[in-house]
Amino acid sequence: MADLLERAKQLGHDVFAELAAAGEPGRLNRPLVKALGDHGLLELVFVGHAVELCQLREGLAHGCTEAETALALQGLGGYPILRAAQPELRDEWIPKLSGGESVAAFALSEPEAGSDAAALQLRADRDGKGFRLTGTKIWISNAPEADVYSVFARTSDDGARGVTGFAVPGESEGLTGEHLELLAPHPVGRLDFDGVRVGVEQVLGEVGSGFAVAMDTLDLFRPSVGAFGVGMAQAALDAAVSYTAERQAFGKPLSRFQAVSHQLAEVATQIQAARLLIRDAAEQYDAGVRPVRKASAMAKLFATETAQHAVDVAIQVHGARALQKGHLLEHLYREVRAPRIYEGASEVQREIIARELYKEAS
Repeated sequence: MADLLERAKQLGHDVFAELAAAGEPGRLNRPLVKALGDHGLLELVFVGHAVELCQLREGLAHGCTEAETALALQGLGGYPILRAAQPELRDEWIPKLSGGESVAAFALSEPEAGSDAAALQLRADRDGKGFRLTGTKIWISNAPEADVYSVFARTSDDGARGVTGFAVPGESEGLTGEHLELLAPHPVGRLDFDGVRVGVEQVLGEVGSGFAVAMDTLDLFRPSVGAFGVGMAQAALDAAVSYTAERQAFGKPLSRFQAVSHQLAEVATQIQAARLLIRDAAEQYDAGVRPVRKASAMAKLFATETAQHAVDVAIQVHGARALQKGHLLEHLYREVRAPRIYEGASEVQREIIARELYKEAS
């Protein structure tokens, strides 16, 4: 597994970083996605092994955050199709997604429903043998440029049991969207469904089982969000150690000041603890433990909060130069904020952990 992490890290630095720099900020970078496919990394994502996914995401995050994000979004959008689509639909999309020829997106969040996925309002009303989708999705990565969306909509008012998943082609009539600009220039947008027609063959799983399909996908990907954080944290720590070993202040290197070196020692310890939490959650998932909700929540919570702290400390010891546009740490400072929110904010992870604790105690 260490070999996979190092391979991903090397590809991130040596291959994907250049492709990322050539892309338009905030827009889907198809050459980057295709390169991920050409190097066989997307195929590994669709194998569905959590430990490998975490290794990939940590390595790529160290070398090229844009490549890490592109890989993760492709997996997140395509995994419901892989696991829950009818064979014909799966055979149509998965080869193209794993090769990087087509791009997928995971369409769950709405203006009034983010972490509370059971509160979705996008309607899927019966229309003959199929359905019509009406409503809005927002904060959807790869929107509005994706080729296929794993969309979760309400087919009844029965709470979580009333949600159904659909594979919706991006070219569907009545589907429109717009780009949204974020602090970190990720490809994110809004989708509007104006009576978009979907057939029964586009249902992911069974009607009414969409919430389970979405949660199964998030169970796999939540620990790997932590791995993304660990990759960024390690890159920040590496930069800080290198800089403080060379930078002179008051006649000696910054590394000789305990106020500096002890902060980095603490960060290094937290990064390793986060890495072990991630490994535990991923190994549980690969061993068939279901659900892995508490372990996944712990891993994502601790790792993403650690990453934020690590980048902040690295900037502090670098001083103002780290805030200059184009500096690695300026880039990481913008990138590191979002993972504490998406796929369940830190506050939501704490709630999940607390609920699971009380379940175990009862």
